[in-house]
Amino acid sequence: MPIATINIIPLGTDSPSIGNFVADCIKVLKDAGANFKMNAMGTVIDGDLDDILMLVRKMHSVPFEKGVQRVVTIVSIDDRRDKRVTSSEKLESLMKKI
Repeated sequence: MPIATINIIPLGTDSPSIGNFVADCIKVLKDAGANFKMNAMGTVIDGDLDDILMLVRKMHSVPFEKGVQRVVTIVSIDDRRDKRVTSSEKLESLMKKI
């Protein structure tokens, strides 16, 4: 199962705080019923790759819809094909090793 980490960074906003933009991007995931987890540095999404990429496109558009003129979006995809592994399972496996 593909796992993606996404960071959306609106540039040139009126404030150094981007929490409102992040909240609007997360709403896209909630409205889609996506399986995701937020952390202080980004959002992790588990799911079908086509669905993830569609959500990334929608989330990338959110700051533009709010008037931002430039957006940097960083996506990292872990697509393991030999077995189904969720982000939670990856974390559990790591925690057992430390």
